Amino acid sequence: MARYNPKVEEPRWRAAWREAQTFLTRTPAEAGGRPKYYVLEMFPYPSGKLHIGHARNYVMGDVVARYKRAQGFNVLHPMGWDAFGMPAENAAIQGGVHPKTWTYANIAAMRGQLEQFGLSIDWSREFATCDPAYYGQQQAWFTRLYRRGLVYRRQATVNWDPVDNTVLANEQVIDGRGWRSGALVEKKKLTQWFLRITTYADELIDGLKTLDRWPDKVRLMQENWIGRSRGLRFTFAFAGERPKALESGVFDGIEVYTTRPDTLFGASFVGIAADHPLAEALGRDRPEIAAFAEACRRGAATEAEIETAEKKGLFTGLEVVHPFDPAIRLPVVIANFILMDYGTGAIFGCPAHDQRDLDFARKYDLPVLPVVLPPDATAADFHVGTEAYTGPGRINNSRFLDGLSIEAAKAEAIARIEAAGQGQGSTVYRLRDWGVSRQRYWGCPIPIVHCAQCGPVAVPDDQLPVVLPEDVSFDLPGNPLAHQPTWKLTTCPSCGGPGERETDTLDTFMDSSWYFARFTDPTSPTPIDRAAADYWLAVDQYIGGVEHAVLHLLYARFVTRALRDEGMVGVDEPFAGLFTQGMVTHETYRSEDGRWLSPGEVDYRTEGRHSGLVEIGAGQPVHVGGVEKMSKSKKNVVAPEDIFDQYGVDAARLFVLSDSPPERDVQWTSSGVEGAWRFVNRVWAEVDGFAPAAAGRDDGQAEELLRTTHKLVKAATEGLEHFRFNSAVAQFYAFLNILKRLDGAQGPTRLQALKTFALLIAPFVPHLAEACWERLGGEGMAVDQPWPAFEPALAADDELTLPVQVNGKRRAEIRAPAGAAEDEVRRIVLDDADVARHLEGLAVRKVIVVRDRIVNIVAA
Repeated sequence: MARYNPKVEEPRWRAAWREAQTFLTRTPAEAGGRPKYYVLEMFPYPSGKLHIGHARNYVMGDVVARYKRAQGFNVLHPMGWDAFGMPAENAAIQGGVHPKTWTYANIAAMRGQLEQFGLSIDWSREFATCDPAYYGQQQAWFTRLYRRGLVYRRQATVNWDPVDNTVLANEQVIDGRGWRSGALVEKKKLTQWFLRITTYADELIDGLKTLDRWPDKVRLMQENWIGRSRGLRFTFAFAGERPKALESGVFDGIEVYTTRPDTLFGASFVGIAADHPLAEALGRDRPEIAAFAEACRRGAATEAEIETAEKKGLFTGLEVVHPFDPAIRLPVVIANFILMDYGTGAIFGCPAHDQRDLDFARKYDLPVLPVVLPPDATAADFHVGTEAYTGPGRINNSRFLDGLSIEAAKAEAIARIEAAGQGQGSTVYRLRDWGVSRQRYWGCPIPIVHCAQCGPVAVPDDQLPVVLPEDVSFDLPGNPLAHQPTWKLTTCPSCGGPGERETDTLDTFMDSSWYFARFTDPTSPTPIDRAAADYWLAVDQYIGGVEHAVLHLLYARFVTRALRDEGMVGVDEPFAGLFTQGMVTHETYRSEDGRWLSPGEVDYRTEGRHSGLVEIGAGQPVHVGGVEKMSKSKKNVVAPEDIFDQYGVDAARLFVLSDSPPERDVQWTSSGVEGAWRFVNRVWAEVDGFAPAAAGRDDGQAEELLRTTHKLVKAATEGLEHFRFNSAVAQFYAFLNILKRLDGAQGPTRLQALKTFALLIAPFVPHLAEACWERLGGEGMAVDQPWPAFEPALAADDELTLPVQVNGKRRAEIRAPAGAAEDEVRRIVLDDADVARHLEGLAVRKVIVVRDRIVNIVAA
C-alpha cells in the first residue's frame, strides 16, 4: 500500500482543476436553468503574506461553494483585493518603494498562497480596488450620487495630526496621539466630503428585520449604531442678564435633545460641548473658556475613550430656568464628555440616572436627586451612591409626573412642553453622515474639480477615470497630491477656465461598499451590469470577521440602496446570509529581553512542559503569554507554507474546520494539525487498501454498512446546511471507526460506501477526495459529481438519545427506540440509575414525554 503523498497529489489536482476550468463561473445561459448561488468571503487587504489564521475565512467559504456546486447550483465564488489604504503609504515613506509597486507585489505573493489552499475560486473575475478600471467606475457612480444631492461638502470637526498633516479616523487615535506620528491629536474644523447616509437611517434599521440569516448580535450592533430614538427637543431660556458676547440675539437659549424627558425634575445642570457655538462665543471674551475648549479638543476621540476618561467641566457663570418651574435655575457648564455631533451638542444632566452625569456631579458637588424609583424600593430608603440607576420603575420627586411609568411620564412631559410652545417631540439618530474625505495619496481620487467661477464641478463620465499620478513624492508631510501641481492643476469641465482637482481621496470603506456588485460582471463598461446584478444579487452567503459588523456592513447596505435608487441594482440588501467566523489563535512568546518570538523561534527543552520552552539558538528561557488572535505584531503566526510542507494543504484545511464550532475561535496547535494529518492517512489507508476490481460479494455486515453510509450522508448534509462543519468532521471520524469494525464487508456495498465518503469529504479535503475517487475507479473528477443523497428510511436512527429534565433542569440522558410509546419511555426513564439519583427523597408527580424529543419529570 502506497503512503499518501500530498506533495504530489495536491499540486496534481490543482493543475487538473485549472486545466479543466472547473471553477469558471457559468453565465445564466450556460447554467441551463440551474439555480444560482453567490458565496463571498470579505476580500483581503494585500498586506504581504497570509498566515494560517487567514485561512479559516477562505476555507469556510470554499466548503460552502464546493458543497453548493455539488448540489447543482451555478456558483459564483470570486476573489479580489481591498488594496487602497495607509499601509502602502507607510511602506513608501519607510522603505522608499512606491505604494503601487508594494501593493501589486503583495497581491502576487498572496494570490499564490491562496491558490495553494485549493480554493474553488473563479480567478478570471479578480480585481484590486486600486485598479483604475475599478475605481474609475466607483467615481462614475459617486458623481451620480453627487448630482442627486447625496454627496455634499461642509465644514466638520475632525481629528487632525499636526505632524502628518492628515485627518485621522477615531480608531487611529491612540491615547490622544496619532497612531503613526505619535503627535498629540487636535480637533480641527476642515471642509470635508460627506454622503447622506442619514437619509436612509429608517430604512437601514427597518431592513434589519428582513435579515433572518444574519447573527442576532450583528443586527443589534447595527441597530445600536444607527441609534434611532424618540425624545424631546426643547430650549432652556437664559436666567438673568446675558453677557455681551450673547447680546446679538443669536442665542435666545440653549436647545437640547433628550430621550429622557421623564427625568427633567432630576436635572442639576445644563452642559454644552466644547465646540458648541455658545462655548465659542463665550471664549472670544474669556481666555479661560477658550483654553478649556482647546484642552477638550486634545482629549479623548472615541465614545469609548470619553466614557472612561475623567469627566471635566468649566462653569460659564450662566444659568437657565427649568421649563416646568421658573424658580429652578440650573448652571450652564462646558463639559468634555458632551459631543457636538449628537443631538444639539447640549444636554441637561440628571446625575441620579446617567453615569457620566453622576461622575460629573460628584466631582463638582452638584445635587443628585433620584426621580425614578425602582420597582421594589420606597422613596424613603432609595438613594444613589456611586452608581447611577438606569433601570425600570415609577417616577418620584417630580410633582405632576409622580407615580407614572417611565413611558407615560415621557409622553406627559413632551405634551406639556409642546403645549407651552417650548419644544416638540422629535426622533433623532446616533448615526451621522459618512465623512469620506481622506488627506492621503493612496486612495480613489474624488472626481471633483474646484473652479473659482463654478464652484465644485463633477468630472464628466467621458473624462473618467481620474487616475492617480505615479510621480509623487513622500518627502513632505501631508498629502502628496496637494504637492503635485501637474496633476492638481487642470481646467474646469463646466466653463473651461482654470481649476484644481480635489486632492482628498475617498475612505477605503467606499471601495468595499460595492465590490460584491462589481464581481457580478467585472468587465462591464458601466459600474454595474444590471442584468448580471439582477441574476446574482443578493450575495447568498457572506463570510467574514465580526470586527466588520458595523461600519463595512452598514456602508455596503447604504450604498446598495443608493445605487438601487439610481437604477443600478434591484435589491435592497446586499447580503442575504451572513456568517461571522471565529479567529485562529496561538500562544504568544517573549524572550528574556522582552522581544516577541514566533512559534518557529522556540522549542521544548522538556517535551510538553511550558517551563521547558527555550529560544532556539540562544537557549534562554521563553516566557509564554496568553492565547491571542494571530497577528504579525506579536509574531504568533504560523506560515501556511511550513504546514503545507510538513502535512499538506488538506490537513491544514481540516484542522481549522474541525477543532471548534466555526463561529468560535480555534487555537492552533501542533498536536491538532498532526491529528488532522493522521485522519488524512487513515482515509487513504481505507481507500488504497480496498481493491475495487477484486471486490467480493456482500456479507452479513453489508446491511449495517449501508445504513451507516446513509446516516453519514444525512449528518454531513445537515452539518453543512447549518454551518456545523466541526460536527460533520466528527461524523467522518466516527465513520472511519465503523469501517474498521466492519472489515468483513468487502463487496459492492463497501465500494459504494467509500465512493460516497470521498464525495462527502470533498468540500473539506478536496485534494484527498480526488485521489480517493480516482483510486476507487470513479468516473471524471470528484468535484464534478453530484452531492450524495440519502434514503430517510435507511438514515433513520434505531435508537435516540433523549434528554431528561427533573423539575426543569437537565439531569440525565437515556437511550430509547425511535418512536417508542410513552409507557416504554417512562419505564426506561424511571429505571435509569442517573435519573433515580436525582429523584432521591422526591415523589414523582408527573412524567411528561415529548416523543423522540425530551422527557420532563415533575417531582416534589
